[in-house]
Amino acid sequence: MSERIYYTDPGCQAFTARVTRSFLHGDRAAVTLDRTAFYPTSGGQPFDTGVLGDVPVVEVLDEAGEVVHLLDHPLAEGREVEGRVDWTRRFDHMQQHTGQHILSAVFERLSGHRTVSFHMGSELSTIDLSRDVNADEVARAEDEANRAIWDDLPVGIRFASPDEAAAMPLRKESVRTGTLRLIGVPGIDLSACGGTHVASTGAIGAIVVTGWERVKGGARVSFACGGRAVRAHRRLAAVVTGSVRVLSVLPPELPAAIERLQAEAKEQRKAVKALQERLAVFEAEALLASASTVNGVRVIARVLDGYDAAGLKTMASAVTTVPDAAVAFLSSGTPLQIVIARSAGLAGIDAGSLLRRLVEQFGGRGGGKADLAQGGGFEGDVRQILWTVSGLLEDAAGGTR
Repeated sequence: MSERIYYTDPGCQAFTARVTRSFLHGDRAAVTLDRTAFYPTSGGQPFDTGVLGDVPVVEVLDEAGEVVHLLDHPLAEGREVEGRVDWTRRFDHMQQHTGQHILSAVFERLSGHRTVSFHMGSELSTIDLSRDVNADEVARAEDEANRAIWDDLPVGIRFASPDEAAAMPLRKESVRTGTLRLIGVPGIDLSACGGTHVASTGAIGAIVVTGWERVKGGARVSFACGGRAVRAHRRLAAVVTGSVRVLSVLPPELPAAIERLQAEAKEQRKAVKALQERLAVFEAEALLASASTVNGVRVIARVLDGYDAAGLKTMASAVTTVPDAAVAFLSSGTPLQIVIARSAGLAGIDAGSLLRRLVEQFGGRGGGKADLAQGGGFEGDVRQILWTVSGLLEDAAGGTR
């Protein structure tokens, strides 16, 4: 069983160890060591990376109580090696994990929102709370968490038996057996945790809540600490700066400008739809006049410029008001859209079946009924798709290409 250096010295960046076992983990080289500072994926915190000698450590797992190091290439059993942890990655994880303890503790103390899970992503981390939150509660928790950070409180590590821990004010009861590792921030939090943490809260730098959403009756809160908080602010600033430049407004005016654009776009969509419906009446006559006839069925397959999916459907509905038409209309833009339809009296033609055959040949997606089907996302040249669907319509109408 490896000695886990990070339990007592999470600031350890380099150490020496002996390879106790060298083996294949699946198809990857792996070793266990008599002692290690590499943290394995656990408790919402990702694994460390680094090197053992000159061999890169690409992943670290906790399996059956043993720390398994997955390597770029094998190391000999019994070899003495120097391990070096990628400190940039480790310190980032320490900032996020300690920040999470503080934020979770503050949410619970201020408004009774208990943390039920924690996940550390590559740029943002999340906590899932037992209850939904509002903007005021989030702002209060964020302010209180940052006050704890700026007070530069010590982050202590201690070990306790289950009986000793039961008498302590742990934020969450531990389900583990045996000796518990406790992480404490005076006046803020005391939790059983096996993760790595900074030595004092000031090393977190700052914590920023980037957003929240309702999830399963509770709330998922996204946040960033330290360097991640700086990068999150930088990304937000770039988005705001670009948006105000394009819209020619000041930053405080940006929300109102976006709402105005959305309202204008909605009105424009309504106007386009109305115009397409009026145009469809006249276009339908021209299309029917130029249609080819197969066994008494007027077959039309066309690419219609300037039409979206809704417009194609409007045009198809207008053409198939006559009793003897089968049509396929494609958009000219990207992504490619298609509508297949037939008149009510042509029960022998199944638009949904024809669309499924197109999907089988060109990919994409879609669906519908016998009288009308629509889809999109096809892979291939629009001319090839048009030729294929034209042939399918003619075959369905009883003709030949």
